[in-house]
Amino acid sequence: MFALGAAGYPLLEVCWRGRTHASMALAGGLAFLWIFREHAARRPLWARCLRGALGVTGMELAFGLVLNRALRLGVWDYSRRRWNLLGQICPGYTALWCLLCAALSPVCRLLRLYFSRRRVYNRRY
Repeated sequence: MFALGAAGYPLLEVCWRGRTHASMALAGGLAFLWIFREHAARRPLWARCLRGALGVTGMELAFGLVLNRALRLGVWDYSRRRWNLLGQICPGYTALWCLLCAALSPVCRLLRLYFSRRRVYNRRY
């Protein structure tokens, strides 16, 4: 799951912004692990998506504080976005993460099904 996120997040960022940073592979791997874990919970879809989006936003804040504020790498800057927090996160992108979590719900379900079946068939007796 980590590898899927580590590949998917930078790809998503390149498609959205036209560029990315190597550190986004680590952020993406962790983010997809969080989203995958959230979609395993027995909660309504809206709750899983909201928790997934808030978790990813928290990771973005943590990465942003280290990469952009402490190390001054300038990976992203949301300071011109409405209601941003220290230029690192903003509600608009949290809402987009919520929508992306909804789109990833069936993907997570299929991955969980695939790996659970694989474990059953590869078990040695």
